[in-house]
Amino acid sequence: MKRHLTLALFLLTALGASAFAQDAAAAAPKSSDSIIHVILSGGPLIIMIWCAITGTSVTMVTFVIQNIITLRREKMAPKALVDSLHNEIAAGNYQGAWETCNANDNYLANVLKGAVERVGRGKEAVQDAIAEYALREATTLRTRNSYLSVIGVISPMIGLLGTVIGMMKAFAVLGASGIGDPRGLATSIGEVLMATASGLFIAIPAFISYYIFRNRTQQVIVYADQQIGRLLEEIPYEELAGLRIGEDFNAGQPGMAPEASQSRRVSMALTTNCPVCNGAVTPGQNPCPHCGATLDWAA
Repeated sequence: MKRHLTLALFLLTALGASAFAQDAAAAAPKSSDSIIHVILSGGPLIIMIWCAITGTSVTMVTFVIQNIITLRREKMAPKALVDSLHNEIAAGNYQGAWETCNANDNYLANVLKGAVERVGRGKEAVQDAIAEYALREATTLRTRNSYLSVIGVISPMIGLLGTVIGMMKAFAVLGASGIGDPRGLATSIGEVLMATASGLFIAIPAFISYYIFRNRTQQVIVYADQQIGRLLEEIPYEELAGLRIGEDFNAGQPGMAPEASQSRRVSMALTTNCPVCNGAVTPGQNPCPHCGATLDWAA
């Protein structure tokens, strides 16, 4: 609904700008063939100002389209990715979950990747990682959206600068030659005021889009954080003490924390996976053929 509202807003703004330009062109004398002629005849400074106005409008539309595409639940936390990570974490394949996150680039994957790396350090370390990476990702999203607010502030100022410079030239001509052609003077003033109008046509939708996307950003972040919490709520942190996940994956080799290399009790009736590295183990086999950990098989 908000996406449709934003698109409708830009359509109405474009139509209004077009109607304004047509009315201004109709009111201008025949000597001023087009707005481009007016801009080119204004000198290098006026040309630079109109280039800046055009640049801000293009930048605004770019950020709006980017936010429409990015700020969606399907982008922040894809359902297929959530289901895949749920299956891997439920099976105890934390290294596989890390690799899945590493292969994806979105809010959920980037935050969960940092959290899974610290499962061997305990629940508190995982929660700290979630807060750290979530803040980093959220800051990136909010910074991108804040540029719309910046555009909303500077675009009227750029337009006003063009108007002031144009008015200075118009009154300089008036002071030098007097009111010989009031209609021409009024037309010149109307032409320079178009710069202010153009700045406002950019600023209004930029501000509205900023507040819409600011709220949308918070909604999708909350949704993604909920999915992350659900994925991590059943992890047995005590049993994973000392486990290293990530690029330096270590599930029992020398150099691990002492508690991670201790004997692990395994239920023969319930699992055939090593509780240290999650590798496939034949019931009764000792030590684990994958990581070398000593297993204590329950009767």
